[in-house]
Amino acid sequence: MATSTALHDLRPLAPAQRHGLAFQCFDALAPGEAFELINDHEPRGLLMQFGAHHPQAFSWQVVQAEPGLWRIRIGRLVSSAAVAAADAGDCSCSCSCSGRR
Repeated sequence: MATSTALHDLRPLAPAQRHGLAFQCFDALAPGEAFELINDHEPRGLLMQFGAHHPQAFSWQVVQAEPGLWRIRIGRLVSSAAVAAADAGDCSCSCSCSGRR
């Protein structure tokens, strides 16, 4: 059973509200989940903010890029601390990796 991805259109919002909504949506995601944003321009500033606030914790995929219409898929990755621990052979998860990747 496939899960649907939430779609949020930022275009009707005031510019000052757009990044706040994007971060609220991201904060509500569980690892592995994603949402899509629609914007009227390339959201470079938002990408930079995500990189500053959530380094190595998010994915960013441009789904559509046209004048006046940009669709971006933003996902929450698994915990970077868990990935680093597994890479170091120090995994404490309950899966069968036994600390190996």
